[in-house]
Amino acid sequence: MDERSTNYELVTSQIVLAEAQRGDPDAASRRLSLLANIPVLDENPDVDTVADELVSRSLIPATARLDALHVATAALAGVQYLLTLNCRHIANARVLPGVYRLLDELGLSGLLIATPMEFLGDIDDD
Repeated sequence: MDERSTNYELVTSQIVLAEAQRGDPDAASRRLSLLANIPVLDENPDVDTVADELVSRSLIPATARLDALHVATAALAGVQYLLTLNCRHIANARVLPGVYRLLDELGLSGLLIATPMEFLGDIDDD
């Protein structure tokens, strides 16, 4: 993990942990070890409702509902930054304005979605 991570309160979710367990057992083990000491967000009963809104408004396709669950989980937990490498459905400049409008409409504004590179910049940046 980047040394700058100590400047932030990192959190993860059960959804991320479940995804991290998938695939090659060695790779899954490495992913889970990176997540081992990161607090897990409490589950929220409204996650499905928010995810359904993201899908019903065609902001995230139904086939990518898991991505909608990531966004909903972070927004409902009051997470300030959601970092993702998923530029197809989550950190997508064409989608984000609509996602932010919906979250604001639902009283869940404040979440910023970005890729780690966008958030942290280049390691060589001064």
